[in-house]
Amino acid sequence: MGLVSSLRFRRRNNKTFLRIFMILVLSCIPGRTNLCSNHSVSTPIDLPPGNPSDIRSLLDSLDLEGYISFDDVHNAAKDFGNRYQLPPLAILHPRSVSDISSMMKHIVHLGSTSNLTVAARGHGHSLQGQALAHQGVVINMESLRSPDIKIYKGQQPYVDVSGGELWINILRETLKSGLSPKSWTDYLHLTVGGTLSNAGISGQAFKHGPQINNVYQLEIVTGKGEVVTCSEKRNSELFYSVLGGLGQFGIITRARIALRPAPHMVKWIRVLYSDFSAFSRDQEHLISKENTFDYVEGFVIINRTDLLNNWRSSFSPNDSTQASQFKSDGKTLYCLEVAKYFIPEEANSMNQETEKLLSELNYIPSTLFSSEVPYIEFLDRVHIAERKLRAKGLWEVPHPWLNLLIPKSRIFDFATEVFNNILTSNSNGPILIYPVNQSKWNKRTSLITPNEDILYLVAFLPSAVPNSSGKNDLEYLLKQNQRVLSFCAAENINVKQYLPHYETQTEWKSHFGDRWETFAKRKYAYDPLAILAPGQRIFQKATHLSPIQLL
Repeated sequence: MGLVSSLRFRRRNNKTFLRIFMILVLSCIPGRTNLCSNHSVSTPIDLPPGNPSDIRSLLDSLDLEGYISFDDVHNAAKDFGNRYQLPPLAILHPRSVSDISSMMKHIVHLGSTSNLTVAARGHGHSLQGQALAHQGVVINMESLRSPDIKIYKGQQPYVDVSGGELWINILRETLKSGLSPKSWTDYLHLTVGGTLSNAGISGQAFKHGPQINNVYQLEIVTGKGEVVTCSEKRNSELFYSVLGGLGQFGIITRARIALRPAPHMVKWIRVLYSDFSAFSRDQEHLISKENTFDYVEGFVIINRTDLLNNWRSSFSPNDSTQASQFKSDGKTLYCLEVAKYFIPEEANSMNQETEKLLSELNYIPSTLFSSEVPYIEFLDRVHIAERKLRAKGLWEVPHPWLNLLIPKSRIFDFATEVFNNILTSNSNGPILIYPVNQSKWNKRTSLITPNEDILYLVAFLPSAVPNSSGKNDLEYLLKQNQRVLSFCAAENINVKQYLPHYETQTEWKSHFGDRWETFAKRKYAYDPLAILAPGQRIFQKATHLSPIQLL
């Protein structure tokens, strides 16, 4: 026993010496913040050692209020993008925040003895495997949802909700109190934690900013398993890191969302343009006004002749005779979509304001279509389309979407090439395009945007449904996306991806630009082993604590 004790003592001293030596050496290297090298990280890398059966036993031994499943993992092996199949080792169905904290602390304790990573999964609506954890642990955040959506009225009303709650449920509950969140995404069947980890952008963002701008407080489980409450004034670095942070710093388990008085009805209007300059000029005019529409978006129509007929079921033309005479002749058209919120008692004044705003625009007069719908029906409009697609078997298909943020100074160059030359049709999915005004956005979040006040969100949202021509299949659409990105690179258009996806850390560094060092340092601080959100492919899991953490 004496010999064994002596050997152990010497090994401990050797490790201590080596640790001190490494700290001294690494402290002399400025800016050492990379958690992995610049090689491609698109394929999951197995880390030694770790027997799966042993790991399963260890996970199964955790004392949890919820439970862990090991067998029924196929649903967590894919996402809405439907392009990746990466099964996890286990799924955690938490009943409490302490379940998530316990899991994280356990994996941190295992350290390099396992290759376990963790992905928080809401409604699985990521596009390129961001919510997956290959042979890791996926946390089913919807299990965390509790029935108590707490609404607080007053000068600054807010709702307190689980990070796994769906926005549609929040809307339904807050409307009972005559209130509503300020900013939305176009699709409401997403979790709070999912959209706040990205941004949450829609047609209200020019007025209220993205959803990450309308959060008062968060509860976070960090990559070290710590449960932290944070806000603008309390643990503010973590607060702003997590908002738009792509899940890299912590898991959002609860959020306090700003509310405003809710309208009852929506005046919903669509008009067409044949000239992009007039279209973009009118969009920018509307988002710059103090008294304007409550929602401003737009989309591109390429080589389609039946558009107005498609609208007739839910929109009424301002002039039926003129509308019937309009011929698109397969030209590229641009649709401005706007909405004005109101309560029935204010319908007359709303109509007057709407007419005044429309009089300032230069759309094709015969293409004015409008409708009046309940507020919740307007906000949940995409779900109506989803049900139709599901009925036809067209929802569970690959979705090679591409979302770009483009500076106003280059939007004309982008539109001229992309909509006239690169794309020949958008019959397989919409192309959204609308400007937002960043002057009202908070610049302290992790969201990366072009450095101009006005920028455009351009979203290519196809579904890869094969047809006889082959033009809508997955490979064709992916090549089309690459042509768009290659054009931006060749023309030095400072485009930034929204819901970004890159294959190498070099590309991620380019995406973050001069904010990369801060992003990487915060990763060290809150997730030193790089356990969280492996599907983003930004960092590889570390096999040991970083030099900063050793200090």
